[in-house]
Amino acid sequence: MLATLDLLSPSVPDADEFDAHTERAVRAFQQSRGLSVDGRVGAETWRALDAARWRLGARTLYHAVPEPLTGEDVRSLQERLLEMGYDVGRADAIYGVRTSRAVAQFQREVGLPPDGTCGPHTMNALRRLGRKVVGGRPQWLRESDAIRQSGPTLVGRTIVVDPGHGGTDPGVVVPDGALRWTEADLVHDLASRLEGRLAAAGVRVQLTRGPALRECLPDVDRAHLANSLGADVFISLHLDGHANPAAEGVATYHYGTDNGVTSATGERLAGLVQREIVARTGLRDCRTHAKAWDLLRLTRMPAVRVEVGYLTSPTDRAQLVDPRFRDRVVEAIVAAVQRMYYPVERDVPTGSIDVSELRAVVAAGTVVD
Repeated sequence: MLATLDLLSPSVPDADEFDAHTERAVRAFQQSRGLSVDGRVGAETWRALDAARWRLGARTLYHAVPEPLTGEDVRSLQERLLEMGYDVGRADAIYGVRTSRAVAQFQREVGLPPDGTCGPHTMNALRRLGRKVVGGRPQWLRESDAIRQSGPTLVGRTIVVDPGHGGTDPGVVVPDGALRWTEADLVHDLASRLEGRLAAAGVRVQLTRGPALRECLPDVDRAHLANSLGADVFISLHLDGHANPAAEGVATYHYGTDNGVTSATGERLAGLVQREIVARTGLRDCRTHAKAWDLLRLTRMPAVRVEVGYLTSPTDRAQLVDPRFRDRVVEAIVAAVQRMYYPVERDVPTGSIDVSELRAVVAAGTVVD
């Protein structure tokens, strides 16, 4: 597969072994697909490799049940349909119901049988026609309009908060004298505080796990939970770790690929979360980044993963273990979510929203505009 993608020469020595050449090729592939770059072929990397084999037009695409077709050819088709003004949702490389309906709509408009299957005749029609949408990225236009029409209030919205790891997976673990700090415990505490703040603002909040989870829930299941609840926002909380104790700071991730495909509202939310946390906590700004992790790719709502700091950094750790600091992080996230629903022309400066006032106003029964 790597050789087919021109990432690995099939004539390298010991081509049947996972050697240094193979590891470098895997890292290059992971980097190009927005995955975690560790040189290991785990389940997520293997799925991406398998999907990368397909080019648009090489096979007939259709909505399969219960396991839908996936691949780079599906993503290319979705991007093409988005450019032409058809609503496939996010270009997530999954040939689901929404994509099938968009194909059927296109077929109906060009005089083909609207069966929702992309075969040779549909491909020929797609090649003949140009893009229809003007004035910006089609998905950005559609998602921005949906946010604007939903109004600025948080009351009645559903937000899924995902404390990372849990159960048999503690995440980053750091001994500190007689204490032992674990990522799973700290982010669950952070998620519980965030749940309380959001609930006080009139939000329906669902956590993906409790503190006593026995097994770590896969990212795919966390994404499916958020989708099944029809969530408006998905926020995953993590702490980072590195062998170098000097590594420190906060970073926020949203869905995106190297060819410019992105979740428009997820990207905006990531920027707001990042700026609010940096302004309110003083953590080093490690920026926002686009990633194609399953957790971000499979969620159908604005989704971000926040690495709140490095537990392996003495500087970050001293703050992360302080409950008052975690409260400031929570306030930053709540402010960022509120700002996402403000119209761009009515946005407010970073750090200016008083979350306690938002809570008091909402508690009094008044909708904040």
